[in-house]
Amino acid sequence: MENLPKGDKKLLNAWAFYDWANSVYSLVIASAVFPIFYGALTVVRDDDGKIINDTVHFLGFDFNNDTLISYVTAAAFLMVSILSPLLSGIADYSGEKKGFMKFFCYLGALSCIGLFWFDMTYLWFGLLCYFLALIGFWASLVFYNSYLPDIAFPEQQDRISAKGFSMGYLGSVILLVICLVMILFYDTFGFESEDLPTRLSFVLTGLWWIGFSQYTYYYLPKGNTRQKVTKNVLFNGFRELRKIFTKIKANKSLRTYLSAFFMYSMAVQTIMLVAVYFGIEELDWGTSDSTIGLIVSILLIQLVAILGAWGAAKISARFGNIQTLIVINIVWVCICVYAYTITSPMQFYITAAFVGLVMGGVQSLSRSTYSKMIPEGEKDTASYFSFYDVSEKIGIVIGMSSYGFVAQLTGSIRYAILFFIVFFIAGLVLLFFVPRKRLRTE
Repeated sequence: MENLPKGDKKLLNAWAFYDWANSVYSLVIASAVFPIFYGALTVVRDDDGKIINDTVHFLGFDFNNDTLISYVTAAAFLMVSILSPLLSGIADYSGEKKGFMKFFCYLGALSCIGLFWFDMTYLWFGLLCYFLALIGFWASLVFYNSYLPDIAFPEQQDRISAKGFSMGYLGSVILLVICLVMILFYDTFGFESEDLPTRLSFVLTGLWWIGFSQYTYYYLPKGNTRQKVTKNVLFNGFRELRKIFTKIKANKSLRTYLSAFFMYSMAVQTIMLVAVYFGIEELDWGTSDSTIGLIVSILLIQLVAILGAWGAAKISARFGNIQTLIVINIVWVCICVYAYTITSPMQFYITAAFVGLVMGGVQSLSRSTYSKMIPEGEKDTASYFSFYDVSEKIGIVIGMSSYGFVAQLTGSIRYAILFFIVFFIAGLVLLFFVPRKRLRTE
């Protein structure tokens, strides 16, 4: 169809709708059902629920189960951080931004469906599907996020970024509730145990992601019209990347903001990935069902995050993006200090509520703030956002590796929270040094 003009309401809604499509991965696979499923497969407990053995044998080595999944996660993020700058440079050069976005979307969704066959007999296959699903999700976001300055004017970007995250939180909650009903009432649906409906949750995630993304693809433009792709496309991608890197180095505001984002995003994303594993191993659930408790806490985070995303957009409109991010990071530090001390489910729920509030705000506002900092009129938005993405992914590699190392060294992941506090404080300090030049709509 003919491209819709920049700022068109239908185009903005179609872009935001991809959050509705893809966020089921981040909730069902990354945060809720799969971590609990993985824990049930890899942890042996006694009749009282105490952990007897949590060691997993893989590729000839024995790993703590948390350490293994954190290393696989870190490896996947490292792969994304290597691929995305190169591919985004090629996408900007060739004008095939939507094609790359589709490829990684389908890779991630089909890998989610592949998790249906995850078991300890073929552990390598399950971990490979987990690895590829993660790459598909995060790599597709590079191209998705890069559309923001292309389809929205600066004064629209905070609001539409918040709308995207809010739609994602809401859509993922709907699918999670459907999966949860299947799992909890498996006998009502004719299943013999919780195992099959849990595995079907992974299939539903992939189908949801592919199906709803079609609405976005129908309206998004193919990409900026650029030069014809030749056999030298790889080198063209590198040249595109080098050009943008030079521009970022020369832009003090952009350079300092990316450094701050690298530090605090390292903590935010790692917390989101390990929260359930922390709840499984560090809390005393007593006679209550830890699965239900963890799912409830995740639903709480998602629902409160909707308020956080919209609230941050409103506050930033009044006080400015950087000032709002500074306050959010201060709240994150306080949350981490409290989380280090928690032992009971009720304390975990309280922490989850506050995490949801600031998680929605920091994610949506970070994306729109960076979008506003990209020089007006730039066509290489995918390359610009690849640096944003690399800052986030390298941070996650460091965060997940630190988490895995602490878990292996101490036998407890609670001490990893101390690293998160340091990361937030470093990000907070750097935000104060972002030049006070006002953003384009402030």
